Amino acid sequence: MEQKGPPGELYFVGKKEELMEAKRTFRTVEDRDILIIYHQEGFYAMDSYCHHAGGMLQNGDIEEIDGKLCIICPKHKYKISLAKGEGLYKGNDPTQKTPRTKWFSKGVKQRVHTVTETNGDIYVKLSREPAWIDSDYFQGEKGKVERARAEALETMAST
Repeated sequence: MEQKGPPGELYFVGKKEELMEAKRTFRTVEDRDILIIYHQEGFYAMDSYCHHAGGMLQNGDIEEIDGKLCIICPKHKYKISLAKGEGLYKGNDPTQKTPRTKWFSKGVKQRVHTVTETNGDIYVKLSREPAWIDSDYFQGEKGKVERARAEALETMAST
């Protein structure tokens, strides 16, 4: 379902009940592929391809990590917070005398979009954050070509 309109507009992406039942829904809005997720009574929207290597987030598990709901890319297990698009990783805190493993942020890596509901209809407003966010790469032409090539190689390897 391709949605087009003036930049900054709210885009209808589906009926609340249908999106709740589906749990995850793929939409293309202004030539941007996004994933709408319904989890624990909340809606989230983000670029649908992982910032790291373009993996399809639609099939990723959702877990709570360090108090944040995260989707885990099925391709390389990258962890991305649903609310902010933050990349998370586990490492040792070098400031501690006794190294302890904890979760750290890589900063925002995945572009997230605003979801609103009006009278049972769900709308998405695309992020207009002007700074480059890593997931932007897989929304552009070079990233789409790279993603297609990787998918073709995976298909050939599995046959």
